[in-house]
Amino acid sequence: MKHRSILLIEDNEGDILLTKEALDNQQFVREIDVVKNGSAAIEHLESILHHQKKKLPDIIFLDINLPKMNGQEVLQHIKSHEGLKHVPVVVLTTSSSERDIQVSYQHHANCYITKPVDVTEFMETIAKVEEFWFSIATIPSHKK
Repeated sequence: MKHRSILLIEDNEGDILLTKEALDNQQFVREIDVVKNGSAAIEHLESILHHQKKKLPDIIFLDINLPKMNGQEVLQHIKSHEGLKHVPVVVLTTSSSERDIQVSYQHHANCYITKPVDVTEFMETIAKVEEFWFSIATIPSHKK
């Protein structure tokens, strides 16, 4: 079984801990990088592309409400960048705003999930997302 990597772009420490815990309980993800603001996310991805010290993440979990550069701007950058646009982006956010949903899909989000408030539901949601993307869906390989 191939071990996968996730880039989690999230500024809420509680959500970071919960997401990491949910992923630790599963079988697919072995590497989780976390960046806490939008501009740091872009720098992180650009650094991978330019320095090739590690491979791109297999999938990105992206919050919409981020400091320095919001998630919509990050999503737009990723999906308009030739070297990044193939990486699946799952928007994982507290917002259930129809506008946020519409704009995310206009910017080519691969999936939009509103975070459940209940901790157990949150953990189950992360497990289902991981299972779908790494067990059911086929995601592209990344070249180094």
